Amino acid sequence: MTGTKQDEQLSYEQARAELASVVEKLEAGGTSLEESLALWERGEQLAGVCQRWLDGARARIDAARQRSED
Repeated sequence: MTGTKQDEQLSYEQARAELASVVEKLEAGGTSLEESLALWERGEQLAGVCQRWLDGARARIDAARQRSED
C-alpha cells in the first residue's frame, strides 16, 4: 500500500502518534461501519509509514556495522 505525498513527510513519531490515535478510536467503538473502515485504512497507511522508517533505520544500522567490520 502506498502512502500519500503528505504521509511521506511524516516523521516516525508523528505517524506512530496518529496510528495510536486511530487504534484508540477503533477500540473505543461507537463509529459507523464506514467510519471504522476509513480508520482501518488510515491505520494501514500509517503502519506502512512506520515500517518504512524502521526499515530505513535497520539499513543504516546494518551499513554502519558493515563499515565497522571492514
